Amino acid sequence: MPKIKSNRGAAKRFKVNGSGRFKRNQSFRRHILTKKSTKRKRQLRNPALVAKCDSAAIRQMLPYS
Repeated sequence: MPKIKSNRGAAKRFKVNGSGRFKRNQSFRRHILTKKSTKRKRQLRNPALVAKCDSAAIRQMLPYS
């Protein structure tokens, strides 16, 4: 059997942590930053975990992770 290709867009966006869950970057940090508070922008820097209900779809896109 040949290898399955991973979805390159998903590979750039998600990383697997030690427990097998997916890590992702927060959204809303690209533009229109003047109206957002410093606290909000600082908290958006930190990565978040993908919800468990979405993990199965991401695992299909990244078969070898």
